[in-house]
Amino acid sequence: MIERLNEETRAHHAEAEADFDMLFEAETTPRHYLLFLVRVYGFEAPLESTLSMTPNLELMIDLKERTKAGYLAQDLMALGLRPSEIAELPQCLAIPQFRGAAEALGWMYVIERTTLAHSVVRRHLLTRLPREVRNASNYLSSYTGVVGTRWRKFGTTLDDVARMPEIASRVVAAAGEAFRCQRRWIQQDAQDTRAAI
Repeated sequence: MIERLNEETRAHHAEAEADFDMLFEAETTPRHYLLFLVRVYGFEAPLESTLSMTPNLELMIDLKERTKAGYLAQDLMALGLRPSEIAELPQCLAIPQFRGAAEALGWMYVIERTTLAHSVVRRHLLTRLPREVRNASNYLSSYTGVVGTRWRKFGTTLDDVARMPEIASRVVAAAGEAFRCQRRWIQQDAQDTRAAI
């Protein structure tokens, strides 16, 4: 299923990775990193909440070990935001309730896939923003040492759930919907983010 998802969602990958671009510019500042974390928080926090309400999903995959919103909040506080400001940050409201595990796992694919780049991004940022990143990289470090293991576990779970062709197709369709929703969030709703910080 991972191979099928990689292939059938390939058209979305470049856009999904484009939000990292601001962190690789020559003029990257702490504000760029803050904006990046705020955008990620605004998408992943409500998605994690919705995943946690999906019936029986926790029986298939350990959601607690994959929850990163708390790490994002810690990083945002380390960069100067107060808890009350974090609570008021805009969040993506377009994430639907999932009918079942197939849809939930399709959406999870989008955020789990980004963890594969986190160590590279963190190492790069340490050369640009060493003080800020040392104090505020819980999110980027959350899978350090286990990223490969968790990615393989995620793939195994996908294979177990998507044994029937119609379920596999629902996973792929959900992943496509998630990529499109994430892109809309970053392009449109992120304007609210700029105003909020």
